[in-house]
Amino acid sequence: MNKIVLFSLTFLLSLSIQAQVVINELDCDNPGVDEQEFVELKSDTPNFSLDGYVLVFFNGSSSGNDSSYMAIDLDGYTTDVNGLLLIASDTMTPFPQLIISANTIQNGADAVAIYQGHDYDFPEGTQATQTNLIDALVYDTSDSDDTELMALLGVTEQINEGSSGNTNSIQRNNDGTYTVATPTPRALNDGSGINFNAITISTSQTHYNEGESFDIIFTAEENANADYTFSFTLNNYGFNTSDFTGNTTVTIPAGQNSVTTTITLVDDTFDEGDEEPLIVFSELESPFIPFNNYLKLRVVDNDYTVAPFGTPINPTYNVVESTQPNGYYNSLDGLSDANLRQALQDIIAEEGVVRAQTYNEVIDILKEADENPLNSNQVWLVYLEEGRAKLDLQTGSNNSGKWNREHTFPRSRGGFYSIEDDEVFDGVDVFWNTNADSLRHGNSDAHALRAADGIENSTRGNQFYGEYTGPSGTLGGFKGDVARSVFYMAVRYNGLEIVNGFPDGNLGEFGDLATLLDWHRNDPPDDFEMNRNNVVYNWQFNRNPFIDEPDLIEYIWGNMVGETWSATMSIPENNQNTVVVYPNPTQGQVFIKGLNEDAQIEVFSIEGKKVYSNNITVNHSKLNLQLSKGVYLMQITTLKETVTKKIIIN
Repeated sequence: MNKIVLFSLTFLLSLSIQAQVVINELDCDNPGVDEQEFVELKSDTPNFSLDGYVLVFFNGSSSGNDSSYMAIDLDGYTTDVNGLLLIASDTMTPFPQLIISANTIQNGADAVAIYQGHDYDFPEGTQATQTNLIDALVYDTSDSDDTELMALLGVTEQINEGSSGNTNSIQRNNDGTYTVATPTPRALNDGSGINFNAITISTSQTHYNEGESFDIIFTAEENANADYTFSFTLNNYGFNTSDFTGNTTVTIPAGQNSVTTTITLVDDTFDEGDEEPLIVFSELESPFIPFNNYLKLRVVDNDYTVAPFGTPINPTYNVVESTQPNGYYNSLDGLSDANLRQALQDIIAEEGVVRAQTYNEVIDILKEADENPLNSNQVWLVYLEEGRAKLDLQTGSNNSGKWNREHTFPRSRGGFYSIEDDEVFDGVDVFWNTNADSLRHGNSDAHALRAADGIENSTRGNQFYGEYTGPSGTLGGFKGDVARSVFYMAVRYNGLEIVNGFPDGNLGEFGDLATLLDWHRNDPPDDFEMNRNNVVYNWQFNRNPFIDEPDLIEYIWGNMVGETWSATMSIPENNQNTVVVYPNPTQGQVFIKGLNEDAQIEVFSIEGKKVYSNNITVNHSKLNLQLSKGVYLMQITTLKETVTKKIIIN
């Protein structure tokens, strides 16, 4: 009998412990981008440890199969003096005790539940269960009841927060029922308990230069009853106390509600890159709580470096040397047509040599490969043709003023997408094995990915080049670059091809070939492109051959198809690109740009016979070549040098 009594007492005690925390309030949907969504837990007693509990979110859609999509381990967290724990993004006001990403909580019909256990007990895709269940809320935004999800969780009612984009929250009443009303984060739903005094952090700007001073103002909702002293930090990654001076411990005087402190940024001589200090409360004591927190500022480093080469709209040539190994393209000599293309693929897709990196790794690659030559703290945006701070990488749904990764050969056209492992940053020396059939790796091939303005990337979408020609008013310095990256993809991966026109619906085909050939011919590789080729080669151990040997495009897709490739016969354009001849091929009329002085022009047939001679000035560089169709060599001679260009007359 005593054993039975002891068992009964233990069971009742277990139920009592389990009942000490419930889901107190949920806001699953807001107007706009859902930055203010949250879930709030409530314990029966204040300052309650949540060790041993886990909060699990379930997807009630047909694709979600009433299974988990997120689990939050609550070990180490404690409810406040009102017994509350607010879980939300760092954009939430008042500031949450537990931070999750914005726009994460799904709208419904879905569920959130508290269990005894840990996050690893609920890997993504775990079906809802009542085992170790403490409390559950099934909810929606004017959706039909998910009776299966309700049954799995033992819930008899699904609560409607309101239609999509509503301003409500679902609030638990003291009797266990629910009310839909105006949200009350970090406050008891019935209005009882301690009223907190929230402190707001503010600055007049968000961007400051090294050497400048600025004020941080802390403002409480109500006057302090007594002097209240608190501290804050500015540390974030490389930004620390050596980068500024000023007091980080301040006092709000009794009877007042604000205090100001002045911070002076140290103007050092180091190129550390732009940095982002975070204003973070060290710890506030009740009744004070943060209204906002983790306020991010930008400190612009004035010690950035300038590259010795130009941007794509002010190109330079011959400054950057190729880092290709000796003999890298030797196996191409004497080949033509399909044999030439296959030999080229054998080089740039060689299994055991070429490396594939993760899609997240591409971010680090682009920060180096697409670095703005005019400012080492920026990337160069491919279509917008301007610099943007490396720190302005898009990490959420908002792409305004942000840069992201643009696939020049769109994913939806090629059939390659991200997988879960693509989310890893593991460094240059950790990589996947890859070969010509590894089409999925086209998703993270840095030769075909460029830093792009987020909005412009969305505008381009998956349009073919020719349909998309770039923003109006830009100079088009990107055109040859993106053309060569698309040509690279077609050789690197089996299953991709460049065709004429706009082949909608044909997976793996991309157009327009004529446009891409034109872009390639009239915007030859420059130092910026050669530099990025070198950077990508350092990561992937393969190169874009159409930057090193631009004429190869003519032998595979252009006017030299069927001709035998010979590196010794081909003019090494990449070493002579200070002067550019365009259009090429031509009907006869050509222009010459890049001259700094007057020049003599001589044109020779492929057999070496002089067929044309003329003089041009810096200000008059138009020529009318009345020559038969064929391939010619144009020799351009100034007082300083002689440059030879291959031209094609159609």
